[in-house]
Amino acid sequence: MKDYFLKKKIVVLKERLHEYLQSIYQWLIGTPERSLSEAYQAAQTIRNIEIEHFAGKKISSESASYSETAMSYWQVQLEKNLLIIKLRLAEFQTGNSFFNTPNTTFLEKLQFIDEILDKYTYRQEKPEQVSDENIVFKPQNLQVSNVIENPITSSQGSEIRVESAFNKSGLLPRTIGRTFSRIQEDFSPEAEEKFVRNFRRSQNRTRMAVRFLLLLVIIPMLTQHFSKPLIEPIVARVRGESPSKIFLNTEMEEEAFKELKTFEKKLQFQHFISQAPPIAPESIEHQVKEKAHELVEEFQAKSNSAISNIFADLLALIAFALVIVTSQKEIIVVKAFLDNIIYGLSDSAKAFLIILFTDTFVGFHSPHGWEVILDGVAEHLGLPANQSLISLFIATFPVILDTIFKYWIFRYLSRLSPSALATYKDMNE
Repeated sequence: MKDYFLKKKIVVLKERLHEYLQSIYQWLIGTPERSLSEAYQAAQTIRNIEIEHFAGKKISSESASYSETAMSYWQVQLEKNLLIIKLRLAEFQTGNSFFNTPNTTFLEKLQFIDEILDKYTYRQEKPEQVSDENIVFKPQNLQVSNVIENPITSSQGSEIRVESAFNKSGLLPRTIGRTFSRIQEDFSPEAEEKFVRNFRRSQNRTRMAVRFLLLLVIIPMLTQHFSKPLIEPIVARVRGESPSKIFLNTEMEEEAFKELKTFEKKLQFQHFISQAPPIAPESIEHQVKEKAHELVEEFQAKSNSAISNIFADLLALIAFALVIVTSQKEIIVVKAFLDNIIYGLSDSAKAFLIILFTDTFVGFHSPHGWEVILDGVAEHLGLPANQSLISLFIATFPVILDTIFKYWIFRYLSRLSPSALATYKDMNE
């Protein structure tokens, strides 16, 4: 009888395994068609945006008169759909190389996708070398020819034209021309309206950036705060009241034993300094037992709270990720807002912030701060504070962070703000 049921279970398992493998095989076979369909939908989305918002032209600021914020939104949508197209086409090519499933609709969809990609794919042809023989000088005029014909033409038969550096700089400095243009704009009748429009645009950007930064902090905190009371009763019910589930780690157990021993010594000390009659051992044992029950309830609640913190923190991270994913437009505005603030600072202020940041996180006294942070995180999650791992983290992570920061300073800050870099070096020395 047992052999019959065992054989029946084996047959059922084989059937389920066969169905599972068959479904996986069908999914793999359908990968090229599915990937191409998703790429086609993304291309169709770009085409619909062009028709509805850019009069059928390319998604660009030259095709429509949108504000900078609105244009940033359309640019994000364009880049997102282009990324989907590239990823799905890579999946299509990989899947089609393994499962060759010819389809007449594939060519039509691929042709439509190529038409969309050609608009936004910039092909930079290899520049052709221009020898010294191709440069024509006119000694009598002491000028370089504005148009230099190259006998080695490109594949399209176009001529290489080199603009003279003299003509590029002009007769007068460009700053003088910009000054006259600014004065002309100030006397323009539309200057006030333009100023108000730019001010309102900047005000809206600032409000949007500040609101997004607040939401980025408040939403995860509220999610963690309100989800923990809902999770904690479930954790308490699942864990139960078993004595083996009171402590999450040995540190909690040692802390409880130490507190119980301190309580017992405190009772004896109070008896020694008072003139009361001696306390019976049964009374001391009864009080110690009550204290032990209190410690059990306290540490069981602490263990349940630590486990609840893990799930609540995961929900907070999910909420944080959802805010990031659903706020692509706000992220662009925040980036521009922070760039304006950072680049608007003086060189000494930039150097001060750099020194403050480096000394706080990778400075001489930073290991003590990192140790406090790691101990707090371990206690929050109910994990034992492993001093070996903490020491290893403190010995490696600040060094890596310091290396990355120094690379950023000498790689990018020297190019973006050389004066700030010089001020930083002077203040640091």
